[in-house]
Amino acid sequence: MQYDVVIVGGGPAGLAAAIRLKQISTETSVCVLEKGSEVGAHILSGAVMDPRAIAELFPDWRERGAPLNVPVSEDRFLMLTESGAYRAPNWLLPACFTNHGNYVVSLGNVCRWLAQQAEALGVEIFPGFAAAEVLHDEHGAVRGVATGDLGVDKTGRQTEAFQPGMELHAKYTFFAEGCRGHLGRQLEEKFALRARAQAQTYGLGLKELWEIDPAKHRPGLVIHTAGWPLDRSTYGGSFLYHVGNNQVAIGFVVGLGYANPYLSPFEEFQRYKTHPAIRGFLEGGKRLAYGARAIAAGGVQSLPELVFPGGCLIGDEAGFLNASRIKGSHAAIKSGMLAAEAAQDALAAGRAGDALSAYPEAYRKSWLFDELRRARNFKPWMAKGLFTGSLMFGIDQVLLRGRAPWTLAHKGPDHAQLRPKGEFAPIAYPKPDGVLSFDRLSSVFLSNTHHNEDQPVHLTLKDASVPVRINLERFDAPEQRYCPAGVYEILRDDDGSNPRLQINAPNCVHCKTCDIKDPTQNIVWVTPEGGGGPNYPDM
Repeated sequence: MQYDVVIVGGGPAGLAAAIRLKQISTETSVCVLEKGSEVGAHILSGAVMDPRAIAELFPDWRERGAPLNVPVSEDRFLMLTESGAYRAPNWLLPACFTNHGNYVVSLGNVCRWLAQQAEALGVEIFPGFAAAEVLHDEHGAVRGVATGDLGVDKTGRQTEAFQPGMELHAKYTFFAEGCRGHLGRQLEEKFALRARAQAQTYGLGLKELWEIDPAKHRPGLVIHTAGWPLDRSTYGGSFLYHVGNNQVAIGFVVGLGYANPYLSPFEEFQRYKTHPAIRGFLEGGKRLAYGARAIAAGGVQSLPELVFPGGCLIGDEAGFLNASRIKGSHAAIKSGMLAAEAAQDALAAGRAGDALSAYPEAYRKSWLFDELRRARNFKPWMAKGLFTGSLMFGIDQVLLRGRAPWTLAHKGPDHAQLRPKGEFAPIAYPKPDGVLSFDRLSSVFLSNTHHNEDQPVHLTLKDASVPVRINLERFDAPEQRYCPAGVYEILRDDDGSNPRLQINAPNCVHCKTCDIKDPTQNIVWVTPEGGGGPNYPDM
């Protein structure tokens, strides 16, 4: 199938790019591939949304019925101790921590709305089709992608339901897979896109949606916290957003540069919900949904080269997220628009298959670059500890207004920060009570995750001996703890001998944490059959 532009990923970046392409020229043929069962199925974010970019895409977004219905009514920032909470006065907060003019949203529902706008403009959207391979021409330029085969069993043999993948060729291909896209990783290596960039750093975001007592509901209330249950040296924090319909979105983010192999982000999240300042909102309520997703948080100094012959990276595929604001959807939309405008200029000039250099040039002249540049020292400062980092970033933002003459460096890739188990004591996490805290498997059930179990395992190992020989021996198999879905287990015989790794691939919620945090980089996430994975409602 031949198109002018093929877009891999139906998130905010990919859909915004498709819409902008069609807004400029209805004659441009555009298709979007989405590996989820529907647009929005794999979308998970807090989310408080800055409407700046969507207002540029659709100045009449309100009249069009965009699902930005709950304006932020109040900001609270709490520093937690094990039993107490200290609220920072709002006048003391840097501007990046305030949300006046923003909206509490379900990003999945925003993407569903964007998909409707795209299809009305003539964009072809194919949900349930996962791009599994990058196609190159004889000169090495990207000429499109191929979707994965369907109906292949776990031994690699074709079943009666076999359907071969299809090739989609394009003059330009946009990659918008989200954080740690597996095709994006291949492109970064092939075209050395990270040669001049610092290592990307990541966080793991875990989220639940609750229905709470109406008497406790405050539409638009936004609460962020730092501190307990994490120690002072581990980056992370929480959010609790009051959305509509007596619901709250509650979540926890842990920076994946942590050192302690016994730390479990999932268990830290469950423990957080029991804090006196938080549990009061949830008691008497009902948990409706659960999910998890990695986010790229390195900032402007960790962005790779954005373009290469025949294509480009947009959205969180590249790392357009402002970690200090805990926001990325507006950045994703803007990056997709900028890439679309560069592609349309190229198509109008009769070009194809070259590097869209006008895209990074436009980005460097945009408000997006200015915003990310002002926030560039947030993550490096916070890596120095909660109190030191908060103080220094406050000085950076309040006194220097993000215009310090220096750019701090990240420590290095997150997987390299994990330390041997002998340097730490195991963490004794409390058992879930089934009221406020829960286990992994009951949580995965609420993510509506489904995979065809008779398909090749999509969590692949470069060397099958490494999980026991290195990860278990040196780090006590941290994949058992950093995975938020119970995918990885160390099994033993009844006498405790013969340890081995079991991969429960059907549990996978596609968060990509294993691909990021595995200390030996032995686990490689590849796309399963299209349509598999979570099916998030209102997330």
